Amino acid sequence: MSTFPTKAKQASLVLATGILALGSAFFVFYTVRLLVVTRGLRAVRAGGHGAYAGAVVFPILALLLGWLGWRVAGVVRGRRTPTDG
Repeated sequence: MSTFPTKAKQASLVLATGILALGSAFFVFYTVRLLVVTRGLRAVRAGGHGAYAGAVVFPILALLLGWLGWRVAGVVRGRRTPTDG
């Protein structure tokens, strides 16, 4: 059995790669936006402590989605199989 994806599967993997890349870009943008709006977390308004959680979670999500997109793109390019570790 071939380890390379079929045309339909490859199309869905390309779509998944695009969605993951857009998700990563979104969280990169929101991390930068959060830091700009709060002036590097020095100007957090009263009760706005969710900014601190966002400052931790947004970059982690950006890196995670970017890494997953890179892994899926590797499958699309044929550099790895879906079961590679």
